[in-house]
Order: sequence, then C-alpha cells, then structure tokens
Amino acid sequence: MRVNRITGMKTLIGFGPRISKSVDKQPDGLLRHENFILSLFPMHAGMRQYWRDMDSLLRWTRSDSHRQWWKNFLRDSGGTGFWHETYTMRGGMEAIYDDVAPRIGFMSFAPVVSARGSMFMAAHRASRSENLEAVISEQDLYEK
Repeated sequence: MRVNRITGMKTLIGFGPRISKSVDKQPDGLLRHENFILSLFPMHAGMRQYWRDMDSLLRWTRSDSHRQWWKNFLRDSGGTGFWHETYTMRGGMEAIYDDVAPRIGFMSFAPVVSARGSMFMAAHRASRSENLEAVISEQDLYEK
C-alpha cells in the first residue's frame, strides 16, 4: 500500500491491526506472513504471504472480513494506492493495481489491462477455470 495523500497515512495505519488480527486467526493454508517497508517518503508498506495453494487463498479472500474490506477499499482507497502480485508454482502470475503511480512491479514492463469482464477476478487472471463468485461483483463496484 502506497500513501498518495496525507489522508492515506490514516488508512495505512488503520489497516495494520486488522491485518494482524486476520493473520492471528491462522487462516487455513496461510504458511507465512511478513510485513515490510518499501519506502518512508512516500510511505509505502507491504506484506508478503505464502499460501499452501490457490484454493486456500481464494477461499480466504471470500471470507466475510476480507470481502468487506476489499469492497470498501475499492469504493474508496482512502488516499492510498494498493497493489498485489500473485506468483504460482507452475509459473503463472497475475496482479492488480488500484490508484498506483508511478508504474511499479509488473506494470513497469508488462501491458496494463483494465480489470473488467473476464479480467475482473483474480482466479480468471491466473487462468483458473472455476466458476467462482467475485469478492465484489463488477456491477456492484462500477454501477452504484
């Protein structure tokens, strides 16, 4: 998470306890969680997680606590930018960026495609064939 505006400091600091609480519950499949700081100015903090498998990760993202957080964040990033990159053991990767500038990670060397239609869900971006329900529907996010 990268702070884009002063109000983003409050957002960033507010997520710390919630993330810790979520990790402390030891969700099934979470093997390791690490926090780190990428830069102090602008403040840019991150976390790295290792999951046993994609099914565990996808199941956790659909839990109530994560679903609500993601829904609220996508509607208002609170002065921050958010990005995540997923790497799979078979060589696949996918990423999403919300209010992030300058170009970082995959977006610094790969084409950026809007997360709309078939690209809206991480499972689809990672070439998973399951017909999973999105954490928040594209219609709910963009049409309200």
